[in-house]
Amino acid sequence: MVDAVKIREVGPRDGFQNEPERIATDDKVRLIEMLAATGLRRLEVTSFVRADVIPQLADADEVLRRVRIPEEVSVSVLVPNERGLDGALGHRDKIDEINVFLSASESHNRHNVNRSVAESLAGLETVLGRATAEGLRCEGVISTSFGCPYEGDVDPARVFEIGARLAAAGAVEVGFGDTTGMANPVQVREFFGRAQEKLPGVELTAHFHNTRGQGLANVLAALEAGCDSFESSFGELGGCPVPPGATGNIATEDLVSMLHEMGIETGIDLDALLAAAREAQSVLGRSLGSHTIVAGAVDHRPRAVPFGPLGTKRNS
Repeated sequence: MVDAVKIREVGPRDGFQNEPERIATDDKVRLIEMLAATGLRRLEVTSFVRADVIPQLADADEVLRRVRIPEEVSVSVLVPNERGLDGALGHRDKIDEINVFLSASESHNRHNVNRSVAESLAGLETVLGRATAEGLRCEGVISTSFGCPYEGDVDPARVFEIGARLAAAGAVEVGFGDTTGMANPVQVREFFGRAQEKLPGVELTAHFHNTRGQGLANVLAALEAGCDSFESSFGELGGCPVPPGATGNIATEDLVSMLHEMGIETGIDLDALLAAAREAQSVLGRSLGSHTIVAGAVDHRPRAVPFGPLGTKRNS
């Protein structure tokens, strides 16, 4: 088991893009700055995608111009193609990392970006090469790494092959997405054990969704296999636009709460993180899926107990 983990908060991108309404830019900037003050060291702020496809992120340029993030926080953006990279490079003074993505299964990739996996890989290899030349750190995210809602099981060998192509093109980190929450802990433990052998020298990151309530159980399995890098979203925001029913990521505050209870360091102030998640809940005007928003952090302070040994009531 690892002693400390790295967490990238993806809510401002993965979460906001899946909301049915457009969140006001003022609210986005305020929430991002709250997250940046929690001790998080990695923050995915937005994505440079077509506004007609994902209108919720049409204000990417304005968000990056206005947001104030401490230097010690690494800022990343998601880019789907070279056009997206061009947009990101317009904010080179603010951005430290770029993330690219594709699916491990042909069907999901077609539904998501209307390309074959081979076509996506060819385009992303060019993006990774250009981004690396610009001095940007690169991550490649592989969706449906643990199963596809259209095709069922996905062969891990295929996932590792895609990961190796991304790494060879310049991705120093490869993220494995459980895009529609199909993974189980036994599968995850075996997967990350093999991934370390197949992708030596590459930072391996787990990205779990809580669609079927197994998100944190899968985190534990990944930890047991030696994984020390995770992506999550405050408030359990997010999901996948295809297919229906793909609910949010694991909540960052639930992840941090569990890790701290296990004695695993994150560097994150859980109370500050909860404040950001509750503010997101207020902005959206509805309850969010996070358990820790409701229950709060575990309080270990000693309290007076009205009962004596073995449950006998103390004398008043």
